[in-house]
Amino acid sequence: MIYHRPDEKEWGFGGTVTEDGKYLIISVWLGTDHRNLAFYKDLTNPNAEVVELINQFEADYSFIDHDDEVFYFRTDLNAPRGRVVAIDAQNQASENWLEIIPPAAETLESVGILNNQFVANYLQDAHTQIKIFDLTGNFIREVELPGLGSAAGFRGKRHDTEIFYSFTSFIRPDTIYRYYMKTGKSEIFRQPKIDFNPNDYETKQVFYQSKDGTQVPIFITHNKGIRLDGNNPIYLYGYGGFNISLTPNFSVSLLVWLEMGGVYAVPNLRGGGEYGEEWHQAGMKEKKQNVFDDFIAAAEWLIANNYTQPKKLAIGGASNGGLLVGACMTQRPDLFATALPAVGVIDMLRFHLFTIGWAWVAEYGSSENAEEFKTLYAYSPLHNLQMGTAYPTTLITTADHDDRVVPAHSFKFAAALQESHVGNAQVFIRIETKAGHGAGKPTGKIIEEAADKWAFLVRVLGVEF
Repeated sequence: MIYHRPDEKEWGFGGTVTEDGKYLIISVWLGTDHRNLAFYKDLTNPNAEVVELINQFEADYSFIDHDDEVFYFRTDLNAPRGRVVAIDAQNQASENWLEIIPPAAETLESVGILNNQFVANYLQDAHTQIKIFDLTGNFIREVELPGLGSAAGFRGKRHDTEIFYSFTSFIRPDTIYRYYMKTGKSEIFRQPKIDFNPNDYETKQVFYQSKDGTQVPIFITHNKGIRLDGNNPIYLYGYGGFNISLTPNFSVSLLVWLEMGGVYAVPNLRGGGEYGEEWHQAGMKEKKQNVFDDFIAAAEWLIANNYTQPKKLAIGGASNGGLLVGACMTQRPDLFATALPAVGVIDMLRFHLFTIGWAWVAEYGSSENAEEFKTLYAYSPLHNLQMGTAYPTTLITTADHDDRVVPAHSFKFAAALQESHVGNAQVFIRIETKAGHGAGKPTGKIIEEAADKWAFLVRVLGVEF
């Protein structure tokens, strides 16, 4: 036994050992709240106690490295978009912390040390930007990336002079690059072969105005010969929650949709982490309606700019994104031809009573709190279905062994939706067996589900290819 806290049964723990083997760094979290604690233990002393370096749940702290008893952290304390600080274990009060890399306009996602330099991974309007600083915080250079996309990696040992990173976008598969820290040059190390020509397609990023005037970015991917005549079938996908950022990501399944002439649109809704903690908080608890307003505004922008029309517009999302779809289709049933809520949180009054649902109270609030009950009841998809309303054609998807968002959410929504809506639109539920929330799903099941989804959209939206 290294460390335990029987007095804090809801705490979660993660441990990592520093590169030199001297310290065990312990991160402590509570539910899905991004704020955490940071402790350490001196592994060179068998009798050393665990020291609570940061003992208040007030911000996010990600350990980077250390120099003797000075610990480097990425944190959003007093910096919603992130900064790097140095904490001296012998003088650890926050007023004594040294700011190494100050907050920037971009969102600081993560930091590592390579070639004895800080390598900082930023989000600039939801796509990756990599900057290199020396250990005192002086800017050295920006890494030149292949384009508008997502880069990952930039990890290794402290004195490594060459490393590997991956880069991907909506139309370019993950490619591995070798990067030389001393010269700043990149070269392709390994690239997959896919029967698809990315040069036939394009991704653009534009900004649109949400209901309250907030500017929201959206990625739009389609073939280069698209005609803005209002007749393009669009799959509008979103999430908007839990400080999770939707960045450019390659999917073989998506290629099928693009090759059939479909458009794929991904707005970066409030509630995510694209613009730091303020962006996240602007879409949680009593401000959750902002997320739905952002998504609805994205649909309206696509229609107003002649990309599509309601009868050609599909919306999708999974988990918290399933909640997004459920809320938007109940608030604006006229705006969409079809909706695909997947493994969604649908019953907002009882979600905290099942499996891990209690951990989401930090994000959503709880119906056991009188004020939060009002907020949850106002948008809960299950409780906002109106009898006699024509809702979009709907394909609800879930799995019989989902222990994260229990399938009862989807079962109840399917039954209530079938009862309440009128018109020719149909309501379906697809229940995968011997599967869960999605992680670890076998390739065969993934292919079958994707095939069903695209076939469903082809039929409902009248896609011709």
